[in-house]
Amino acid sequence: MEPHLNQEVIKTAAAHDGPIETDAVIVGAGPVGLFQVFELGLLEIKAHVIDSLAYPGGQCVELYPDKPIYDIPAVPVCTGQELTDSLLKQIEPFGAIFHFGQEVTAVKKQPDGRFFVETSRGTTFLTKTIFIAAGVGAFQPRTLKVDGLDKFEGTHLHYRVKNPADFAGKNLVIVGGGDSALDWALNFVQEGLHKAESVILIHRRDGFKAAPASVAKMRALCEAYEMQFIVGQVTGCEEKAGKLAGIKVTGADGVTRVVPLDMLLVFFGLSPKLGPIAQWGLDIERKQLMVDTEKFSTNTPGIFAVGDINTYPGKKKLILSGFHECALAAFAAAPFIFPDKKIHLQYTTTSPKLHKVLGVETPVFD
Repeated sequence: MEPHLNQEVIKTAAAHDGPIETDAVIVGAGPVGLFQVFELGLLEIKAHVIDSLAYPGGQCVELYPDKPIYDIPAVPVCTGQELTDSLLKQIEPFGAIFHFGQEVTAVKKQPDGRFFVETSRGTTFLTKTIFIAAGVGAFQPRTLKVDGLDKFEGTHLHYRVKNPADFAGKNLVIVGGGDSALDWALNFVQEGLHKAESVILIHRRDGFKAAPASVAKMRALCEAYEMQFIVGQVTGCEEKAGKLAGIKVTGADGVTRVVPLDMLLVFFGLSPKLGPIAQWGLDIERKQLMVDTEKFSTNTPGIFAVGDINTYPGKKKLILSGFHECALAAFAAAPFIFPDKKIHLQYTTTSPKLHKVLGVETPVFD
């Protein structure tokens, strides 16, 4: 089930002959890419946004739409989906155009200083600037390597939870030892709309790379017979009437047991891949784009990188850090778009010009 899209807020591209000419192309429609639209919009810079997913939100929506986020300034708690919805509402005045379900395959500098951009669907652009907000890149879940298992992906085997209601009342087996595995195991054990019939957690060892509080809660639930934890490796699967009926788990004692199930959820983390971005001639360090901390520019003038895709001394992979990077990148991009215009810092609280851009009335103070 795909996240709900508010079509009144999201403006998708119409058919177009020849390259689309624009001031800015943003690669990535996650929270940082969406906020980049906002910061550019305040400077009256129009943007097109490209994303390989079929909807906005990036990892927040693709991997954990219902998980709470607590470190967005002035927002005590929100889910990944709620954050995305709020950002879409915030950028609505700027009329960004979205191009979903495609990734950028080519970027070429043109004699006039602009960039020719092409996507996997053949959409082309001529843009003055590019903002790469592609998160960890084209991320793919690490899969469980068991013969005959892959054919059940999307039906009985899942590497992410898009709609928790799909798993309610089912006998679940969850494999993994990180935060995602523990979080979803605890989620499906709790009383509520998404409560499973049973939950069995399987991990190759009795140690976890997860929050200690989550591990302690899991062990307490096991002691209360609310769920089970098995130490072992998944070594095979059982099929009945074309359905995945169980998995074979080999324990440290060498004994293999069959664990029956309705649904198998595997959380081995993500394998980030830069994909075509790696071929753009940008400076790369450990699959991340190197930038300066004044402009968040790559080594190619006019191409900026914000969010988890970039690296610099002291980098912290936080959404709020990405928001800060968007502001500086937008101001740094302005000379490429308005070379003869001096850009002054203005405040949304008091600037009539920004109020006009945002479509709000300038308040009158006594």
